[in-house]
Amino acid sequence: MLNILYLVHRLPYPPNKGDKVRSFNILKYISSRHNVYLGTFIDDPDDEKYIPFVKDFCKELYFERINKKYSKARSLLGLLKGNALTLNYYNSFDFHAWVKSTVVHNKIDVVVIFSSVMAQFVGENLYPRMLVDFVDVDSKKWDEYADKNNFPLSWLYKRESKYLLNYERYLALQARHSFFVTEKEKLLFSSFVPESDSRTSALNNGVDSDFFSPNPAFPFPFDTSTKDSRAIVFTGAMDYWPNIDAVIWFVENVFSILIDRYPNIRFYIVGRGPSQAVLNLKSRSIFVTGTVDDVRPYLQHATVVVAPLRIARGIQNKILEAMSMAKPVVASIECVKAIDSIDGVEILSAEIALDFIKKIDFLLNNKKEAELVGLAARANVLEKYSWDSHLRGLDKYFESDIVDGNL
Repeated sequence: MLNILYLVHRLPYPPNKGDKVRSFNILKYISSRHNVYLGTFIDDPDDEKYIPFVKDFCKELYFERINKKYSKARSLLGLLKGNALTLNYYNSFDFHAWVKSTVVHNKIDVVVIFSSVMAQFVGENLYPRMLVDFVDVDSKKWDEYADKNNFPLSWLYKRESKYLLNYERYLALQARHSFFVTEKEKLLFSSFVPESDSRTSALNNGVDSDFFSPNPAFPFPFDTSTKDSRAIVFTGAMDYWPNIDAVIWFVENVFSILIDRYPNIRFYIVGRGPSQAVLNLKSRSIFVTGTVDDVRPYLQHATVVVAPLRIARGIQNKILEAMSMAKPVVASIECVKAIDSIDGVEILSAEIALDFIKKIDFLLNNKKEAELVGLAARANVLEKYSWDSHLRGLDKYFESDIVDGNL
């Protein structure tokens, strides 16, 4: 049994957004085999009630609350220091002190970093014992943000992309090994940092197929005032810009056409923290739920689940969860490419608005075929997306050569 220092940029519970699904499952996996010293931040006051639950997985838990306004102001120091703004956003003297104390007073065998920004708290002497879960190529995400915004944001995001890539490169070449969520994401990083290729690999996401299992007994969560209404559902954190962009684009370019053909269809945007731009979408046929206790009833009773993301890095957990619930999913082609599935059989891809309209139209008019897509989707998840089977890929990096220092 090893002593593992696990540093995560956001409390890994509840698993209600993609990064927290992954970070929590990693925590659950490694804590079942080793002692875990977890250091993390809390950026949502509602998450504090889960601290006792998370503590049960840890030998020790340290957390700090993030003041978003102060952190954003502090991040601008990166302009003066010549580094990535994201690093300054999370930088903390107290967090540095806790990590140093933990390393001094406990024999830390392995350091696991979730999100590159957390590596700033680790002394360079521990880099040979460090595993970095980049998840996605975040620097590329900022580059895509730049392409979709005007000056000065475009300049700022381009700068962040450049400086963050430099930091990602440095970490990948210093750490014992690094991981990305898909082989495609790993190859993308290798195209930017070819010298890292042998030191990086894919560590795919999974899904809890027992939890996300079809159950007709789930309560019906939709509006019943309109007879024979059918629900199109999008799930995700609605304070996250790619999700905001996705639902606005979908409403303006897809749903506005479908509602003319099917006056009784409804679009449900399900997820925490909806921005004002998302709230402004509400109408008699568009519902914005905000935080829900359980997303499964919305998936269970959905006619179609959509994921029209125009900026998407890696595997989208929201898609795997819907597939696990045996729902037909229509998703952006880039999202579909990230999943090991048969397009047109287990999931339907769409590249432009007309594709989404045609494929949703097909599913609305062909109930039996829609059910077959959903059943094939769940079978795919059961076969290929077990968390344990993927996370066993970490084990070889926890072997005795690390403990003995024979690196």
